[in-house]
Amino acid sequence: MVLVLALGDLHIPHRAPDLPAKFKSMLVPGKIQHIICTGNLCIKEVHDYLKSLCPDLHVTRGEYDEDARYPENKTLTIGQFKLGICHGHQVIPWGDLDSLAMLQRQLDVDILVTGHTHQFKAYKHEGGVVINPGSATGAYSSITYDVNPSFVLMDIDGLRVVVYVYELIDGEVKVDKIDFKKNATTHVSH
Repeated sequence: MVLVLALGDLHIPHRAPDLPAKFKSMLVPGKIQHIICTGNLCIKEVHDYLKSLCPDLHVTRGEYDEDARYPENKTLTIGQFKLGICHGHQVIPWGDLDSLAMLQRQLDVDILVTGHTHQFKAYKHEGGVVINPGSATGAYSSITYDVNPSFVLMDIDGLRVVVYVYELIDGEVKVDKIDFKKNATTHVSH
């Protein structure tokens, strides 16, 4: 069992002062094996905070990130799953499932994690999964000002991944889950 935190679009300090306190109290060092961040951390202090939670941090560059060393996209393998990360402002139209599926095929990944829309979405699609963890701080976006803070925790175990969605709604943390099982013969490429 490997726990992977997926989050992004924090926009600290420009659009939000910090992560919600209820999220910060849940995110403690030593529990998570990997962190995937879709970008828009904006400042080095946010990168350092995430690194303090888990040294295995994978970040892609959002259009507001100061650190130009973050790549446009990144792939990594965790257990039996190949994951792809991309901020998402490069995917036109933003958040479009067909366009995201095309990127998923190009990166040849089982799970694609993107951001930019600040809205949580998860789809089982074409033998894989497409996830947008939303904005961890609830920062507004150019698409909507009405954003619930959210992040995703993936529990990867063999050929199975359970995606837990944590969303702050009316001051309470709501958790939902999506279960995905990969076929041993499934490969995303077509």
